[in-house]
Amino acid sequence: MSLIPSFFGGRRSNVFDPFSLEVWDPLKDFPFTNSALSASFPRENSAFVSTRVDWKETPEAHVFKADLPGLKKEEVKVEIEDDRVLQISGERNVEKEDKNDEWHRVERSSGKFLRRFRLPENAKMNEVKASMENGVLTVTVPKEEIKKPEVKSIEISG
Repeated sequence: MSLIPSFFGGRRSNVFDPFSLEVWDPLKDFPFTNSALSASFPRENSAFVSTRVDWKETPEAHVFKADLPGLKKEEVKVEIEDDRVLQISGERNVEKEDKNDEWHRVERSSGKFLRRFRLPENAKMNEVKASMENGVLTVTVPKEEIKKPEVKSIEISG
């Protein structure tokens, strides 16, 4: 965990941590308030700014949990690229408007989202599993057992 506090939220960020394995997006949390400015910088993951992912490491695996309320598993893609990058993406469609409806507030986001994480070398890329329950996506990446070097004692003669 990084010792640097987050500039954009309540959690700590490892943006400036040189040992971080997360693929850094420098504009991820930048608030585009002007629609003209937003159109000038089209971004695949700007619609779901609030898509947060927890990554924990257990002795057996790396476990990723993403809150995706209201999405079905068919609307989410989990992919692994050749260079050990886990990619979680999907899209939440805009609710259909009825001409008779009067909206008082719209706070839920819609559109595409994309999160990418560089996996460590001990990740078993061919054994990744994903499940979704109650709007929480869980991706489990098993770890290869790291073999400790065998130490052999040498008897000293003389």
